[in-house]
Amino acid sequence: MSRTYVVSGAASGIGAATAAMLRGQGHRVIGIDLHAGDGVDVAADLGTPEGRSAAVAGVQGLTDVVHGLVPAAGLAGRTGVPGDLVVSVNFFGAVALARGLHPQLTAAAARDGDAGVVFLASNSITGMPGWNVPTVEACLRDDEEAARAEAAKVDSVMVYPSSKAGLAWWARREGVKPEWAGAGIRLNSVAPGATETAMVEQMRADPLLGGAIDAYPTAIGRTGRPEEVAAPICFLLSEGATNIVGACLFVDGGTDAMLHPMAPEGWEVGPVDLG
Repeated sequence: MSRTYVVSGAASGIGAATAAMLRGQGHRVIGIDLHAGDGVDVAADLGTPEGRSAAVAGVQGLTDVVHGLVPAAGLAGRTGVPGDLVVSVNFFGAVALARGLHPQLTAAAARDGDAGVVFLASNSITGMPGWNVPTVEACLRDDEEAARAEAAKVDSVMVYPSSKAGLAWWARREGVKPEWAGAGIRLNSVAPGATETAMVEQMRADPLLGGAIDAYPTAIGRTGRPEEVAAPICFLLSEGATNIVGACLFVDGGTDAMLHPMAPEGWEVGPVDLG
């Protein structure tokens, strides 16, 4: 059965690979990105409330049902990129799409039995020491102003894992509630490691942080490819994954397993108030 999916960050990287894979399976994909282009049906800035509203309205103008959402748009925490912008795009942009398209996800689940959202987390949430806790706490309180203020206090490289941990934890906390799982909408996330995208190339070129990209070990001896992340995303959206709710699937070539052989544990970042 052909379904309708929405993918943000659809113009490049994991978003583009996911959109292409879904289309290859015969589905309709509505692409969102910052600028118009091939595969982009809705151009909007997810870093602002106005842009998020425009993105949701744009999708709603194109379809009454959304069987799945992949909010893949994101910014890396690197030199010259403000931390407050990172948290606004990565966390609040993604969550706003899920909330804004909830009526269309609910309609798809009611009509066809299932709908899903797959967030893009990151293995940096367990693999990077010392990331900023107050930022993720503000995210989970749904306080963007406070999150941006906290993020602005530290280098954006320490904000990126905060934004991604927020997505993984939000999916677990919210996903089991009546308005999500109870309505037939499954929330999950994937946690990629370094994946050969434009974002990773930008990080490699960073004069201060570039060396860290290839420093983490992998069991497979290489970085990932976008389609290797797209495939598990497509599975989590599929009818084959209808019993999976609140999962965070590491797709990182074994990096997290090498760092944490018994369980995916975080570094000592202090007590975290999940709100």
